[in-house]
Amino acid sequence: MSQSIQFTDLNFKLAVVQELMYNQGLLPKFRLTVHAAEQGFTYDAASVEAVPEALAYFEALEVPVELAEKVTEIEMDGGNDIYLQIAPNWDGEDDLFDVDEFADVQHFPNLKSMTLLFTGNEEALEMLRARGIEADWL
Repeated sequence: MSQSIQFTDLNFKLAVVQELMYNQGLLPKFRLTVHAAEQGFTYDAASVEAVPEALAYFEALEVPVELAEKVTEIEMDGGNDIYLQIAPNWDGEDDLFDVDEFADVQHFPNLKSMTLLFTGNEEALEMLRARGIEADWL
């Protein structure tokens, strides 16, 4: 059994999973409608809130260590598939998916570029840039 990356920030993990699952197709795609049908729950598709069962799926999802080297860029955007699978009507107007902590970048040796949802945390940008990562706000 392969090792899994141990994330400290769920929202950073979601940004990585967006890249691996939806952009590169290296993880099986999660579809909320399918998951709800399989697990027997309903959700409000008009809600801007996270569907707890979807969030729980991604919290439990194991990301194999071998995939870490495949992540060269992360682009956080309100229209990313992963966010719309977790909160189907999310409008990007709140901090639901903001990343506050970047300790997890240590797992991604080839990460060169990050576009982040705006938080105003200039220290985080500087820390990322100091690690050789081109980082900027969306």
